[in-house]
Amino acid sequence: MTGKCKHTDQARRRLLQGTAVVAAAGLAPWSLRATAAGERAMMKRAIPATGETVPVVGLGTSDEFSVRGEEELGALAEVLRQFRALGGTLVDTAPAYGNAEEVIGRLLTDLGFADDLFIATKVRTHGAQAGIAQMERSEALLGKSPLDLLQVHSLVDVDTQLENLRRRQDQGRVRYIGITHSRTSAFDQLERLMKREKLDFVQLNYSFLEPAAEVRLLPLAADRDIAVMVNRPYLNGSLFRRVKGRELPPWTVDFDCQSWAQLSLKYILANEAVTCVIPATSNPKHLVDNMGAGTGALPDPSALERIRALADTL
Repeated sequence: MTGKCKHTDQARRRLLQGTAVVAAAGLAPWSLRATAAGERAMMKRAIPATGETVPVVGLGTSDEFSVRGEEELGALAEVLRQFRALGGTLVDTAPAYGNAEEVIGRLLTDLGFADDLFIATKVRTHGAQAGIAQMERSEALLGKSPLDLLQVHSLVDVDTQLENLRRRQDQGRVRYIGITHSRTSAFDQLERLMKREKLDFVQLNYSFLEPAAEVRLLPLAADRDIAVMVNRPYLNGSLFRRVKGRELPPWTVDFDCQSWAQLSLKYILANEAVTCVIPATSNPKHLVDNMGAGTGALPDPSALERIRALADTL
């Protein structure tokens, strides 16, 4: 996933600053959500290529897991602990995300549950040998072999790198392969590749503020048995800036929605072609909020129409 995901956390932080502390036991709202989320199992969906299931809410790491000092590692370790405790497994990263791969590899070694997670990363470079070198470095930094998923990042040198990925898959060095982009302007190219290539995963941008994928790409993924991983669920934080000061509509309680973040995530997950969504965060409170979207009910067709109409007012 690409984009300035720190903007998402910053925007959400500003939105939540005005939220009152819950009186009962002095708990903050996210703590209550953590309890509620823990009482219900995280939904899972199947990867069409194999039938293996993954939880519907994963963890993105763009910007958020690239750190400069030791003091930041504690919060990230807590994010990973909460993520696993709340039923998450799929963590998506990339060499382009600063030192995120190194940080994730170190934290998973320290925490001792690397084998419990589904680790996805990417290759983004030109040339066959450069691609192989980058993939080998990712494997070493993440400390996992085989990797669960390797993707061609933003379609850079896509034909060459897909050949690399297929060879690596044949060698048993990676379980699944795919392609990614995070801009609607790339949808025509994604569509051509999805029709032409045998892919296990496609990663793309989709939300109720950016719904274009549901017109052609999501139906195509379903037809071609391609798992869909969704990035940019908050439109790089634009959602939180747009809804600042606005109350969550009361009718969202009908599908167990407790926040604007969950509204977006549940809209995405209501489309059955979506396998998982990967909001990025380095904030444990936001992580708990995100994970709550993977439990309880999802919007029905009537609620989806109301969400689409709401988007026009934001």
